[in-house]
Amino acid sequence: MSMSLRTTDASFLTDFDVYLWSEGSHVRSYQKMGAHPVERDGVAGTHFAVWAPNARAVAVVGDFNGWRDDVHTLQPRGVSGIWEGFIPHVGPGSLYKYAIASQYGGYRVTKADPYAFAAEIRPQTASKVWDLRYQWHDADWLANRARAHALHAPISIYEVHLGSWMRVPEEGNRWLTYRELATRLTDYVSDLGYTHVELLPITEHPLDASWGYQTVGYFAPTSRFGTPEDLMFLIDALHQRGIGVILDWVPAHFPRDEHGLGYFDGTHLYEHEDPKLREHQDWGTFIFNYGRREIGNFLISNALFWLDKYHIDGLRVDAVASMLYLDYSRKEGEWIPNRYGGRENLEAIAFLRRLNEQVYAAYPDVMTIAEESTAWPGVSRPTYTGGLGFGYKWDMGWMHDTLNYLAHDPVYRKYHHNQLTFRMLYASSENYILPLSHDEVVHGKRALLTKMPGDDWQRFANLRLLYGMMYAQPGKKLLFMGGEFGQWHEWNEQHSIDWHLLQWGPHQGIQRWVRDLNAAYRREPALHELDCDAAGFEWIDANDYEESTLSFLRKGRAGHDQIAVVMNLTPVPREDYRIGVSLGGRWDEILNSDAHIYGGSNVGNAGGVHADLIPYHGRALSLNLMLPPLGVVMFRWRG
Repeated sequence: MSMSLRTTDASFLTDFDVYLWSEGSHVRSYQKMGAHPVERDGVAGTHFAVWAPNARAVAVVGDFNGWRDDVHTLQPRGVSGIWEGFIPHVGPGSLYKYAIASQYGGYRVTKADPYAFAAEIRPQTASKVWDLRYQWHDADWLANRARAHALHAPISIYEVHLGSWMRVPEEGNRWLTYRELATRLTDYVSDLGYTHVELLPITEHPLDASWGYQTVGYFAPTSRFGTPEDLMFLIDALHQRGIGVILDWVPAHFPRDEHGLGYFDGTHLYEHEDPKLREHQDWGTFIFNYGRREIGNFLISNALFWLDKYHIDGLRVDAVASMLYLDYSRKEGEWIPNRYGGRENLEAIAFLRRLNEQVYAAYPDVMTIAEESTAWPGVSRPTYTGGLGFGYKWDMGWMHDTLNYLAHDPVYRKYHHNQLTFRMLYASSENYILPLSHDEVVHGKRALLTKMPGDDWQRFANLRLLYGMMYAQPGKKLLFMGGEFGQWHEWNEQHSIDWHLLQWGPHQGIQRWVRDLNAAYRREPALHELDCDAAGFEWIDANDYEESTLSFLRKGRAGHDQIAVVMNLTPVPREDYRIGVSLGGRWDEILNSDAHIYGGSNVGNAGGVHADLIPYHGRALSLNLMLPPLGVVMFRWRG
């Protein structure tokens, strides 16, 4: 590789940038690293900058120079490890990579740009020069976003994989584009009453079957569905309808593909050198070296990039548990303890805290959400109290316990009653989101509907019961696409979800139930205001395991905002079922999962009941109810 230098533009990357980079505090390094169209001495071109401290030589190769590595070589910037250069007459849309010759072992490789804003569609792997320009129309949403994300706000999330939400079978089963989704997805989510969508990773990735979780282009939205501006158009459309957008973000690992981050300059630059720290054995991927200052620059800059440039409203951080523990999914002898002899990954902990501090300092009105599957304390508590600083945490325990419980034949459920009651011992210890996510409907786990026992009628009733339980419990809500109408088949990323099922009444009933649950959740203060506060929940009777029923109160900040929730977890209707209450007058039946419009048997309470002067459950008054089979009913106090 020739070391001749054709053109440089050192003024674009300032000495202060290099100082911040070397210090590990360049939290918007995306503004200077990568490829940026600029003008130099009246000549339009592109400035390139890449971190490769162990390279002997670096060149930009692309469609503008015949992919030759002796035409546009870069120059090292002091001892920072950054190589940079300006190439005239190269502009947006140009394809390029970095040709790297390592100082070690004669290793030579061609890499995609870690900071590229756009990339070719797979199986091609080149980066694209891109100038991100878009005229946003979401000022009203941004002005009110803090209110929509408050702990007392209703947050109901529709989780979506863009490549398989809806396809066009008459056109070769092609994907919808970002702009097509801007109409169809926005209309659908708005109609069902969701407050947010959560997108499975939309960063560029080589393998469809990874669902985006094996990211190569951290700053490039996948080209499968259109351009970066097309994605901005989709997000803008959702915002204009009052719907927030959460991005599934993956700082826990990255794939081994040769054009990606692994072994970048002939050394383990982005990943750890020691294989006991370097590899995720479950996924065959590399783990970031969180202790390197430059890795902090890269990842925190990436998080802020999506908030800055794409107006993303939240980051759901994937696989946090795998980051926190050095022995995650490893046997004895396969991991290295920390300096205190423990299993905690101190560097990852420090990174997560710094990430949340930087995100909330820049955008106090967004959300960070941890997918954390253990009992790590303080995940959603401030860093100044020793927490990790996330806004919310997925309640994986609730999901597992509830699905395990409902899988039992109702005749045996009384022996597993504590699987439903246990959660309330810890429900206010974190700011929880209750997830029924994509992970529960793949890899042989079956669709939610087919997890339910019994004949078809009971399966649908149990599914409505599950959703009623989720919306009645304290915590924000998340449901993966297809679940909202009771899909029979497991999710398959190669196909659309089964929209044809909506021609049948039971599936229409599930969808209508979800729509009405969202409406009630957003409308009723008692169902959302104290989602993250122990004062928002009070048991009426947690111990009626013999009849497999549960009853409790949800409360709003105003004392009169109360909703009584009663669940019958068997197919046997319960007549003259009495629960204690403290407020007299009428209680309106606002939701009943067994209503005919949802596909149920229409057992209910004729719209509501009046409190009797009969003490019960330690309260001065009580309600005499009819409990439908495999049903949940909710009563709002009217007075």
